[in-house]
Amino acid sequence: MRIISELRVVKIWNAGVLDDLLANTHTKARRIPLSGWQLLREGFPDQPEVGPSLSRVLLDQVSRGERPATVRLSRPGRVVAFGRRDVVSPGYPEAVAAAGRKGFPGMERLAGGRAAAFSEGALSLTFTLPDPQPAKRTGLRFAELTSLVREALSMLGVDARIGPVPDEYCPGEFSLNARGVTKLAGVGQRMIQGAAHVGFVIVVSGAGLIADTLEPVYASLGIDYSRESVGCIQDEVPSADRHQVEEALLDRISRNAPLEPVTLDPVTLETARSKASRFRSEPDPGLV
Repeated sequence: MRIISELRVVKIWNAGVLDDLLANTHTKARRIPLSGWQLLREGFPDQPEVGPSLSRVLLDQVSRGERPATVRLSRPGRVVAFGRRDVVSPGYPEAVAAAGRKGFPGMERLAGGRAAAFSEGALSLTFTLPDPQPAKRTGLRFAELTSLVREALSMLGVDARIGPVPDEYCPGEFSLNARGVTKLAGVGQRMIQGAAHVGFVIVVSGAGLIADTLEPVYASLGIDYSRESVGCIQDEVPSADRHQVEEALLDRISRNAPLEPVTLDPVTLETARSKASRFRSEPDPGLV
């Protein structure tokens, strides 16, 4: 598949490069399903650790064929989501404590990457997709889904581009930025046999709050970070709010695949709640 090899060597800084790569990908090679998508809207602002726990439950269900491709668009509360590399860092306990002192509990996210912050000005967007060989299409999922989110932001008037900005939080080649200057959204991925999870953190408002919160967190982890790299959609389009961004995202996603809104069933919800504690970052009492 030519797109995968090209994505490994091309640093994507603008939409045109990515669009050209996607246009040259043969339709039969694209394995992201284009029908039968379910839409979940439940969020857990007061119990943020239920979010990654639910993502894991959905991933297992999709991998077993018990649930079709699923999109979850939700409004989180304040939390710093740590990646697996953060958790094994010597500075992790202090980073959790630093987040807590800012009023942000910690949790361990399902996808990879480094620490990112959610707030009442953010959105969480996740895709859980069936795939018999998910590792073969890692780059393709990043490319297609990040392009989709970029197009939704562009519909709102944002000069949205794909690629990292210097010293950004949770750095990644598929970060979404504004004008090549500030980061607006990050994306991570997790795969198991039979399915893949792709999750976005989209900052709609409150860039200053995110910047303030992450500064001591990244200092504790010993990672380069510049608060000037943090942006939000309202910095670019002041009239945009979370509802408008949600509508743009759902409109753009539904052009690819019709969405069937569903309510989270009690068994799935209870399973997620019962496993949520394993995703909670417990602060060290001596550091709080």
